[in-house]
Amino acid sequence: MKPSRLAILVGGGPAPGINAVIGSATIEAINNGMHVTGIYDGFRWLCSNQFSPQQHTTVLNIRDVARIHFTGGSILRTARTSLLDDERLKTSRVVYPDAAKVQRVLDNLRQLQIDSLITIGGDDTALSARFIAEACGGAIRIVHVPKTIDNDLPLPHDVSTFGFSTARLIGVQIVKNLMEDSKTTGRWYLVTAMGRNAGWLALGITKSAGATLSLIPEEFSENTTLARIADVLEGAIFKRRAMGRPDGVAVIAEGLAYRLGDRAELERLLGKEVPVDAAGHLRLAEVPLGEMLKNELVRRFKERGEDFTMVTHMLGYELRSADPTPADIAYCRDLGYGSIRLLLDSERALPSGVMVTLVNGNLVPMDFHEMIDPQTNRTRIRLVNVKSLSYRVARAYMIRLERSDLDNPQMLAELADAAKMSPERFRERYLMAATRLANGDHPSR
Repeated sequence: MKPSRLAILVGGGPAPGINAVIGSATIEAINNGMHVTGIYDGFRWLCSNQFSPQQHTTVLNIRDVARIHFTGGSILRTARTSLLDDERLKTSRVVYPDAAKVQRVLDNLRQLQIDSLITIGGDDTALSARFIAEACGGAIRIVHVPKTIDNDLPLPHDVSTFGFSTARLIGVQIVKNLMEDSKTTGRWYLVTAMGRNAGWLALGITKSAGATLSLIPEEFSENTTLARIADVLEGAIFKRRAMGRPDGVAVIAEGLAYRLGDRAELERLLGKEVPVDAAGHLRLAEVPLGEMLKNELVRRFKERGEDFTMVTHMLGYELRSADPTPADIAYCRDLGYGSIRLLLDSERALPSGVMVTLVNGNLVPMDFHEMIDPQTNRTRIRLVNVKSLSYRVARAYMIRLERSDLDNPQMLAELADAAKMSPERFRERYLMAATRLANGDHPSR
């Protein structure tokens, strides 16, 4: 039977382009005879006993959405409410659905007579969409639209998630200004970019802006130390000085905090409790990684009898609700349109639910079950491939210690002089920081 009543909701953090997806999906659905309902605040009300169709939904018409593709934010707002079983989440690495929440979602959708659903969000929203698809047994056709400025959903052929391109552009503009201020004042900036699990945004901003260096989680092994990360930054500062420049801008991914150990270790380092969000992830906004690294570097330079100035900056919130670029608008209109085509195609809109993706300009649905991480039952995360050409290009233009620097007597002497150490001591102290990657792996050039 052809679907007739569509609901659209948005979960997770904002990303440029959400409204373009909502708009294009609404227009194509109505043009195919469907009634469209927008659900406010993601799953927040839909999974609760307080759900009210009058308060928590809105009818979407073409006249309401015809021009929203230009705007950032979300006309349906968003929330991080998940459908995970919170109690089991406390004791298990494997995640499970909260059966009561899922059933309330199904009951409330049934109350609205919904037979198809579009969810717009990242890995956690995709996970909740999968739980609904598994529970409804095909009664509701579900399509998920991948959205995150972190760019960490497993789209085929490394296609970017929507919002990433716009976020990178604005991040580059901000970092460009910081680079000029850094050069003018002769000081260092340490910029922390959003990226809970992967370093796509930090690396993309650094590569495009030509910032001094970036550090991303994929370069470090688990259970690394704050001192280990600081060694790489400190080595870059010395190398920059040896090249005659006292200034620099380093961009780090917030997900580096996860490499410092588990929740207990982070709380030990911080001396306070670190809360988790609705999906069980540590709230990295509560982990001031930039300040921790700055304090460590300032302490080291003070021990050398030198005052060192480093300014920290958190980059993320100003990117998420920005107006999308034309590239993201066009991409999102494709995704919204494609979502409706999948819902109308009974053969491609699988009972288990699908994520809409585009490959070479063509619509390619991805079954929810292809996205499962078997170790956790979560949605798989796409990490930066540190052996790829794209990474090597980014790395080639950074100022970081290399083994070749330590093997060059003249450069080694200049580095040691900048650090007020003997060449032998410098080589011994920073040998690990000078490996091609911080974890000692050397991708081929």
